[in-house]
Amino acid sequence: MSIPLYQAKAEFFRMLGHPVRIRVLEILQDGPTPVRALRGRIEVEPASLSQQLAVLRRSGIVTSRRNGTTVVYQLACGDVADLLRAARAILTEMLAGRHELLAELRASEGAAT
Repeated sequence: MSIPLYQAKAEFFRMLGHPVRIRVLEILQDGPTPVRALRGRIEVEPASLSQQLAVLRRSGIVTSRRNGTTVVYQLACGDVADLLRAARAILTEMLAGRHELLAELRASEGAAT
């Protein structure tokens, strides 16, 4: 039994719904990165980082390979980087709209006094 596309999309976005996972994906946009480097750039306990990396790996959004004793992670496809850029653009637009609204509210407060 297959699930509807909208449900699969919701599950995908739920999988992305953790700050550490988003930060990992942002870092991996720059290319394959060893776990040691990820730990140095993300301030979380190693066990927490490992858990979030496992979620990303199980979902297929990242891949890992062992290079000796080092595990290196990378994005499974370039579309993930495109998604993160789109999210940034949407957030920028939303926040700009809020800034404009705040400016209008402050201007109207000044006019009312």
